Amino acid sequence: MNLTIRSVRIEDAVFINEMRRMDGVRENTLGIISERLSRNEEYIKSLSENDHMLVAEVEENGVKKVVGVCSLNVYRNNRMRHSASIGIMVHSDYQGKGIGKALMTKILDLADNWLMLVRVELTVFVDNTRAINLYKSLGFEIEGKKKYAAIRYGEYADEYIMARYNNIPVKKNNDNRIGDIGV
Repeated sequence: MNLTIRSVRIEDAVFINEMRRMDGVRENTLGIISERLSRNEEYIKSLSENDHMLVAEVEENGVKKVVGVCSLNVYRNNRMRHSASIGIMVHSDYQGKGIGKALMTKILDLADNWLMLVRVELTVFVDNTRAINLYKSLGFEIEGKKKYAAIRYGEYADEYIMARYNNIPVKKNNDNRIGDIGV
């Protein structure tokens, strides 16, 4: 499998729409089966300089297709611009093959080394152990639980709030000693 991680293009909307509606993906995202292609096209068109979206593209038998997507959305509020949220999904036929880790590694490199973000956060359903283990392996910690966060399978489902911290600034204490800012 030949894997390329690249920036999203408008023509990727059809693949993203397919994944968001797909069994095995939809359950762990906020997609629904009736989601329209136009919603995904408009989302891509509306990305600002604070929104970064990468796709995982594979080439099999000479045909390229997008099988994963990861977005990083830097908060626009001036007092929160050190933080961003992440969303990710991988095509059900390609899960467990390292695509999610490749996408997350690339987007976290952008967050850490190019945007100098201090906090990156995400939410994940509490029973999605594969995703939770991936996030923990990349330095994310569980900060708390959102009760009744979303509807799934006709019930309210809980999510963990997870975050990782990097590039933590140093400040001078009152006695002019340098120390970490408490997080």
